[in-house]
Amino acid sequence: MAEDAMILVVDDDARLRGLLQRYLAENGFRVSTAESAADARDRLRFLQPDLLVLDVMMPGEDGLSLTESLRREQNDTPVLLLTARGGPEDRIAGFEAGADDYLPKPFDPRELVLRIRAMLRRAPPPQPGPPSGPIQLGALQFDPDRGELRGAAHTVRLTGGEAALLGTLARKPGEVFSREDIAAALNMDEAGERAIDVQVTRLRRKIEADPREPRFLHTVRGRGYVLKPGA
Repeated sequence: MAEDAMILVVDDDARLRGLLQRYLAENGFRVSTAESAADARDRLRFLQPDLLVLDVMMPGEDGLSLTESLRREQNDTPVLLLTARGGPEDRIAGFEAGADDYLPKPFDPRELVLRIRAMLRRAPPPQPGPPSGPIQLGALQFDPDRGELRGAAHTVRLTGGEAALLGTLARKPGEVFSREDIAAALNMDEAGERAIDVQVTRLRRKIEADPREPRFLHTVRGRGYVLKPGA
């Protein structure tokens, strides 16, 4: 699990956030980032990370409050807290909030990776959710569990990238996915974010009667893409 686990890094320090994203990716993890607790909540609406790395001292809602809130919501995703305050009382406060581990700043990124791997080994395997059911796209029907797009009497051939993109959007119909979030969900790098636009164009040719006037796969200017099923 640790080899391809999804890590969500939440830190208001853009430099540290970028460094952690690159270092963790170099060590085999899929990584998404958020700059605040509010941003993290948006990510968690459709991403299912295997572990959260949270900065404690963030403007607005801090890492302790976010951790407590997640635990109240029965979200048991492992949480590793990062903070410049590493005294015993600070660590105790972190564990009382529901965190699983605590790493004081400054830290060696190698230790962060080792702690993450140890936490993932301890974490119980995720339980599969109920089948999401087919998504109607006009005369076509997409089965997210099988990754199949079918018409009345035929199967529409999808490439692996097209099926993965459609499956990601179909998990939350009606919700907007940014390119960054799609790239993270599909384990793509920054160049992959630009390739998402190409995949969207190709996918529209297969699910839309007129790709220039899409009914189902919409662009939300400045935000990303949204899938709106319909008969």
